[in-house]
Amino acid sequence: MMKLLGKDKKYIWHPFTQEKLAPDPLIIERGQGSYLWTKSGQKILDGISSWWVNLHGHCHPHIVEHVSAQMGKLEQVIFAGYTHEPAILLGERVLSLLPSGFSKVF
Repeated sequence: MMKLLGKDKKYIWHPFTQEKLAPDPLIIERGQGSYLWTKSGQKILDGISSWWVNLHGHCHPHIVEHVSAQMGKLEQVIFAGYTHEPAILLGERVLSLLPSGFSKVF
């Protein structure tokens, strides 16, 4: 059976990574607040983070609650010919916070 890192090398493209020279990636099991835990149990301060969690950390309870509720209704729908109420209301809310001159969100 192929090990997890072997599958990673076979199936995953890691952007901004020199694939031939980079060391094996760390396998992250979970995140909480500002920390990540590897599959082997190592706790790492997530000083890089990503645009999804850089303000609120990993697994913020309020965000988990509301994302879970939405996932029970609809995970995603393409905007090419479709729309949905949460997107419309979020767009309206975001535009109300921006300076004048903005009329659409993407």
